[in-house]
Amino acid sequence: MGSFSIWHWLIVLLVVVLIFGTKKLKNIGADLGGAVKGFKDGVKGGQEAADAPAAPAQQVTTAKTVDAQTVDVEAKTKG
Repeated sequence: MGSFSIWHWLIVLLVVVLIFGTKKLKNIGADLGGAVKGFKDGVKGGQEAADAPAAPAQQVTTAKTVDAQTVDVEAKTKG
């Protein structure tokens, strides 16, 4: 009862092909393959980013630009 014979798997495959059709199964396979490739590239890119030295910190400038949506606030300490 643990494993199925080859005939069981062929019948299951035939039923799946009859239900979904070959075109839809081909599209599903292509989508799945693309997702796996994208995942592998993402993992590979993450490892390369971890191995690369850290970029230097950006310098903060004090140039002020006036924008209608920006509110300028100064923090003051009690003392």
